Amino acid sequence: MKITFYGAAGEVTGSQHLLETDSLRILLDCGLFQGRRAEAHAKNSQFRCQPKLLDGVILSHAHIDHCGNLPGLFRAGFRGPIFCTPATADLAAVMLKDSLHIQQEDARYLNLHRAADAPAIQPLYGEPDIQGVIKLFETLDYAEWHELSPAFRLRFSEAGHILGSAITEMDVEDGGDVRRVVYTGDLGRRGLPLLRDPQPVGGCDVLITESTYGGTIHAPAEDLKERLLAIVQRAEVEGGRVIIPAFSLGRTQQVVYFLHELARAGRLPRVPIFVDSPLANRVTEVYERHHELLDTAALRVLRGGRQLFDFPMLNYIQSQRESVELNWRQGPLVVISASGMCESGRIQHHLKHAIEDPRNTIVLIGFQAEHTLGRRIAEKQPVVTILDRSYQVRARVESLSGLSAHADAEDFQWYFSQMSAESHIGRAFLVHGERPAARSLAQILHDLCDEDPVIPSANSSFEV
Repeated sequence: MKITFYGAAGEVTGSQHLLETDSLRILLDCGLFQGRRAEAHAKNSQFRCQPKLLDGVILSHAHIDHCGNLPGLFRAGFRGPIFCTPATADLAAVMLKDSLHIQQEDARYLNLHRAADAPAIQPLYGEPDIQGVIKLFETLDYAEWHELSPAFRLRFSEAGHILGSAITEMDVEDGGDVRRVVYTGDLGRRGLPLLRDPQPVGGCDVLITESTYGGTIHAPAEDLKERLLAIVQRAEVEGGRVIIPAFSLGRTQQVVYFLHELARAGRLPRVPIFVDSPLANRVTEVYERHHELLDTAALRVLRGGRQLFDFPMLNYIQSQRESVELNWRQGPLVVISASGMCESGRIQHHLKHAIEDPRNTIVLIGFQAEHTLGRRIAEKQPVVTILDRSYQVRARVESLSGLSAHADAEDFQWYFSQMSAESHIGRAFLVHGERPAARSLAQILHDLCDEDPVIPSANSSFEV
């Protein structure tokens, strides 16, 4: 069996890993790479995995860095099944349509401002490609083994990262031998609100795991809620605005839920809160359709007759006109808008209007990949470029990375210790993490694996 790492190897976006045997070619995820515009377009436009020859795709969850280039794969000739959970299929359909809309809007804006001799910018794919992908989704329930061919079966388990996210166990026959392969996708945290905790699985011959926060220990969720409250209180006093770049899928719902808890407790200042992301609104509707995947605390709220994502002071923005009007509104307010790494969408317009005012606060709540606007803001660079113009960074910058839904070092230690105790972990490959984080996770795994963990480079292949 051969595994080739085409994306998210030594970096945190663009997950794409190819598993090959003497009879099968299976792609694990097919995400968009996010970073510098020219580099991102080059990486996202090419496929080394030979899409027409793939037997299928396993989709771990619906974040764009894991599902966002499936329409590109379709455009390149892929026509096989895409296996995922029902919630992931529902969410991916929403996410892919929004991805196309953002690409179209960004291309329109940038083409208006490009040099006369510069080539026109085009989206990576079109609506027919998205519709083609949606028809290929084959949904599989959690906890059941599914025989997909005489040489391949899989089982999904709760990953606890976002709604529908799955850890995939695979039994793969190659040359008469059956190997157990586990792919974590993005592993979630224990004890976060809304979602169930990650479900431990047994040992394996081959482990492919994310490593985003392999060297980090997150603050407890309650501490983060208190910091968020303090930021809103300060905005009320100073008359500033709080800008929260948040992924529309997962992080937006979590922040809204935290703010809802504070409002129910009577502690949240009466500062208007705006969710300026039509995508987040549609994602929230999917969350409400899949109550069975929520944790016990969220279910208690629902049984009490209360809404999870609606409370006084909270407003959902729909139209572009309403979004623009927010930038000229007076007084303190909170804006939650996508994208989480500040690379596209309405958040860029909110940032350019807020970033030079010291009364304002930018709150970063998720991982910021290298070469993204979010990373440059997180590093508190004095000047950043937003939509091809330079801005002084005078607003406060707060990083609440503990709000991330990625496992931290303690979660990894707990999870993989359980795996190795039940059976063994043969060979481990650490992906979806920058190298310092991956090296930290390698130290955790060193005594839990039969062989030294491997941190693959982009496009590297391994026989296992």
